[in-house]
Amino acid sequence: MDYLERLTEAKRDGKAVALCIVIETEGAVPRHAGSKMLVYADGRTEGSVGGGELESRTVKAALESLKDGRSKLVEYSLSAEDPASAGVCGGEVRVYIEPQVTQPILLILGAGHVGQAVARFAQLLDFRVIVSDDRKELCNADVLPGNLEFLPMPIAEIPAHLVIDERVYVVGVTRGSSVDVEGLGAILEGSPAYVGLIGSKNRWAATRQGLIERGVSLDKIAQIKSPIGLNIGAETPNEIAISILAEVIERLKS
Repeated sequence: MDYLERLTEAKRDGKAVALCIVIETEGAVPRHAGSKMLVYADGRTEGSVGGGELESRTVKAALESLKDGRSKLVEYSLSAEDPASAGVCGGEVRVYIEPQVTQPILLILGAGHVGQAVARFAQLLDFRVIVSDDRKELCNADVLPGNLEFLPMPIAEIPAHLVIDERVYVVGVTRGSSVDVEGLGAILEGSPAYVGLIGSKNRWAATRQGLIERGVSLDKIAQIKSPIGLNIGAETPNEIAISILAEVIERLKS
């Protein structure tokens, strides 16, 4: 298997993956130094560092590395006399784990004036920027040129095209509460890092009640920050966009 090609594919597709390499062995071991394994964020693996308990522990360590973004060196004893042994071959194995962490994703719900402003400024930051709106005439490269991706569809359909996980920061700047109520439940079924929603107190109250009536749990609803953005007295779409992105950056860095 061409591991470099697989890593390149993962980066292109926006998939987080950890590269695990057996860098040193002593005694009898299941795999030689240089053996490799890829561990994806969903737990899927390619390749092998030895199978059994050794591999199971490596997968767990790799998933932890993907969450904190830190490389690590793990060591395993394979001695049957060691109560913490990861096998019975008799040797020792050292595995280096390096996470290939992808860009955080800024998912903008709504391609109106504020959504367009957020998309323009977000391209200056280190985000993979995706704009979604069910109004296809607004959600396209002719209206919003640049390094952007588009999901011209209702919000509820987005999870079928994009994994909503800890890499995803959701900016809700749709045209109305009814749009939010219709789709946010599907977004909240994932595990987004941040969900912010534009609107007045009355709009948020209507949205919250609508989500409750649709069966969305209070714990899920509590993940939503509304009103969205830092309180800097923003009024224009550009000012509001800056306040929103400032809050997203604050959450990203926390």
